[in-house]
Amino acid sequence: MKQELEALHRESLERRLRTHVSIPESPGYVMCGERVLLDLSSNDYLGLARHPAIIEAMRDALLKEGAGAGASRLVTGNRQPYAQLEKALATWQNCDAALVFANGYTANIGVISALVGRGDVVFSDQLNHASIVDGIILSRAEHARYRHNDIEHLRALLYKFRDKRRKLIVTDTVFSMDGDQAHLLDLIALKQEFNALLMVDEAHSGGVYGPRGEGLASALGVKNDVDIHMGTLSKSFGIYGAYVCGSETLIKWLMNKARPLIYSTALPPSLIAGAIQALKLVQTEHWRRKRLLAASEFFRSSLCKAGFNIGNGDSAIVPLMLGHNHKALQFSSALENEGIAAIAIRPPTVPEGTARIRFSLSAAHSLEELTDAITKICRLGLQLGVVE
Repeated sequence: MKQELEALHRESLERRLRTHVSIPESPGYVMCGERVLLDLSSNDYLGLARHPAIIEAMRDALLKEGAGAGASRLVTGNRQPYAQLEKALATWQNCDAALVFANGYTANIGVISALVGRGDVVFSDQLNHASIVDGIILSRAEHARYRHNDIEHLRALLYKFRDKRRKLIVTDTVFSMDGDQAHLLDLIALKQEFNALLMVDEAHSGGVYGPRGEGLASALGVKNDVDIHMGTLSKSFGIYGAYVCGSETLIKWLMNKARPLIYSTALPPSLIAGAIQALKLVQTEHWRRKRLLAASEFFRSSLCKAGFNIGNGDSAIVPLMLGHNHKALQFSSALENEGIAAIAIRPPTVPEGTARIRFSLSAAHSLEELTDAITKICRLGLQLGVVE
């Protein structure tokens, strides 16, 4: 282990934990050591993580229900707030029922391994989140990876495995490291043509897209054509946890077959109470979405005009592609010196040779703050030879 860790260090791939402290009076900022930094790496897209109404709901539930659930949901941990949240989630997504999981990772592992097994096949975009990949591995189903957003490649794989017992297509709707979107309309057409199931992970689009923040499937008007809706409560909602929405049969099946749900202690009731309040804010405070999308367009267009390679997309995730691991770490360190928290993302989180800075915007950021950040990013890009 020591030798491998030394090799990771030489290749600029070693990972270390650093402590970042939120600043109550300064939303959108964190403190690292003695430095106050503009937080351009958080997934708190709508700026809800410190919302007073959410904190108050959590405080009330904490005093009423206690610190923890004490058991799994199928034992005695299924406290009253769960039913309220799941009913609200199902209504929000216009589905029969919903089920809350501990987090997005366990939700994806639980759903995929419960739905498919030996004799089945899962078709997964090459850039899907690691939790989807791990869920497929644990399911023991055939894993058919298609090239990123390559619909013709997916079609060929669907034809190749057309005789499999059960066929499941799984995709992120907004890809977490690239910020671009899945081609949902094409995926739905293929799902129908080959009689497959379609599962979407709305982790990075829930709260951001759709008339009430339902996600990309809703924004495109195809929500009812998706079989399994999965999303997280830890990004736009500013809390923690995940949800799965679908038919009543699907939810009952998961209650009986999803091992991460069955064998995990339930989330603390205070978190569930906070999520209930966050869902109300996601659906009603539309200005947060508008502000976030306007900031994303401004930030993207500014970096693009400056000559940076930021890929395609219109989301709050803006990847500044650098290629080399050391260059990504160097750029991240330089940004920190300028008062910006923007973390270097390296393999295996992204493919070899595609190390990057992953900027992630928030409705908590003002136009003035982003303008200042862009000026610093452009100056550093020139100094480090990233742009000319």
